[in-house]
Amino acid sequence: MEKEKNNHEMATSGEAMRHSTSHLLAAAIQKLYPDAKFAIGPAIENGFYYDFDFLGADDANSTQIVADKRGISDDDLKNIEKEMITIKNQKHELRIKNYGLAEARELFKNQSYKLELISDLEKSGETQVSVYELGDFVDLCKGPHLDNTEKIGAFKLMSVAGAYWKGDEKNKMLTRIYGVAFNTKEELNQHLQMLEEAKKRDHKKLGKELDLFSFHPEAPGSVYWHEKGTILWDTLEKFGQAIRKKYGYIKIKTPQMAKNDLWITSGHWDHYKEDMFVFDVDEETYCLKPMDCPFNIQIYQTKQRSYRELPIRYTEIGRVMRNEKSGQLNGLLRVREITQDDSHLFLREDQVEQEISSLIKMVQEYYGALNIEPRFFLSTRPDDFMGEIATWDKAEEDLKNVLGKLEINYDLKERDGAFYGPKIDVNILDALGRSWQVATIQLDFQLPGKFNCEYIDENGERKTPVMIHAAIFGSFERMIGILIEHFGGAFPFWLAPVQVKLLPVNDALIEYAKSVKEVLANDDIRVEIDEKAESLGKKIRNAELEKVPYMVIIGEKEKEDRKISVRSKKDGDLGEMNVEDFLEKIKYI
Repeated sequence: MEKEKNNHEMATSGEAMRHSTSHLLAAAIQKLYPDAKFAIGPAIENGFYYDFDFLGADDANSTQIVADKRGISDDDLKNIEKEMITIKNQKHELRIKNYGLAEARELFKNQSYKLELISDLEKSGETQVSVYELGDFVDLCKGPHLDNTEKIGAFKLMSVAGAYWKGDEKNKMLTRIYGVAFNTKEELNQHLQMLEEAKKRDHKKLGKELDLFSFHPEAPGSVYWHEKGTILWDTLEKFGQAIRKKYGYIKIKTPQMAKNDLWITSGHWDHYKEDMFVFDVDEETYCLKPMDCPFNIQIYQTKQRSYRELPIRYTEIGRVMRNEKSGQLNGLLRVREITQDDSHLFLREDQVEQEISSLIKMVQEYYGALNIEPRFFLSTRPDDFMGEIATWDKAEEDLKNVLGKLEINYDLKERDGAFYGPKIDVNILDALGRSWQVATIQLDFQLPGKFNCEYIDENGERKTPVMIHAAIFGSFERMIGILIEHFGGAFPFWLAPVQVKLLPVNDALIEYAKSVKEVLANDDIRVEIDEKAESLGKKIRNAELEKVPYMVIIGEKEKEDRKISVRSKKDGDLGEMNVEDFLEKIKYI
């Protein structure tokens, strides 16, 4: 409990520092661009941002066009940062005052975005607002903040971007300035170094360099998988299917579209309609599949089920379509065509703990093979939940019991469950310490009832099964993007698209290289020969750039001795050995 309290205090303190830095940015903008209009400026992970309107407000009283009619760019950040440091060193207090709505409107009469926020607060029933003062700068804000600019740590402005007011593309485009902030200069420098390393590991950059995939404007948000990327994909898929088969999962396939009646019944129409691709055929409304669960339910319903059959564990490589906004698309990490290693289980209530326990063990087995430690979170009832609170409480208690029995350390994600049930989310930390959400295990007492799913219990009575939704990798696209960045493109041997590269010193040795390739390939080793008319040094450099785990150098001596010279990307030169000895060394890695 004390640890949780300390973590909360640290988080709150960090948020207060970052939030105060966003106000420091706004104060500097007011000094440098006095006619700018101010929107919002929250703290975010490792930093902050603030949205500004540098081109003047739309209200009739505004005649000013600021920043030389061009807004600002990254080139202006250094000067803004300098002004922030000046204001910080003046040791201003950050004071909070409460204002009535009329007083607040008078205070912000020249700030149209603040006036709109005040109106929003009034509609929600507020009768007064909190205002923070930093020297001459005042802002509508509820905090938290530090009490003096002197306590603000080390910061750096990072970039300028566009952002719609209130995130609505129908509203005006504002200028967003991003920054990072830390308690010490050392922490800031470490973070900046991490960002530089992240640029080198960017999956979009490495995906092109390693010839894994490409994107094309004719299919925005969809991935073109090249040969090596497809090998990577297939290896992950085969690996996952082998584990699921071991745990008793049944492989199925379901359609790519359905009438919207299906989504109305499931409740997705009310919650996800805006994110779905919808079209009309023969005066009926159809949808491209945004998730697999209703289809799995329909397979379950094709015949009467007995309690003896349960649990039934369906799994499919489900391809779904989500109408993500174009501005949110981000390489493999945010796409419109999403492929999930999806599973849906139908079970009795007394089987819940056992099945959740098995799924958690599957998560540990999956990520153990990647040498990545999973971190668990319990996501509880959201505000837009479906069903009865008592049912939700029981479902959450079931998940807590399993986590407790398995002695799994976990954190809470309050109000972050799916609309139909609580869930266990799984995050992983990559090589740069960034956290990614991957797997999810969702307990659902709602959808089976909405679809009138049944089974006959031991007393001959009709009962409604419980349903579990689970994806262990989650999105294949996103997972591969994460793994590219985690490994920097240098995948572990079992996952590498090309595991061994044969480098004959000259053309006369290609035939011997082909005989070596045949031995390795017959044992399912993914092997290529570099037959280019280039020097050995150039071939070695190319193989290093391709991040191949093993290079095999073949010269006249190797051919004469019927051996090979092996170089490992990880361990360096391994010397000369027989092909069979090399195969024995690598086949169980």
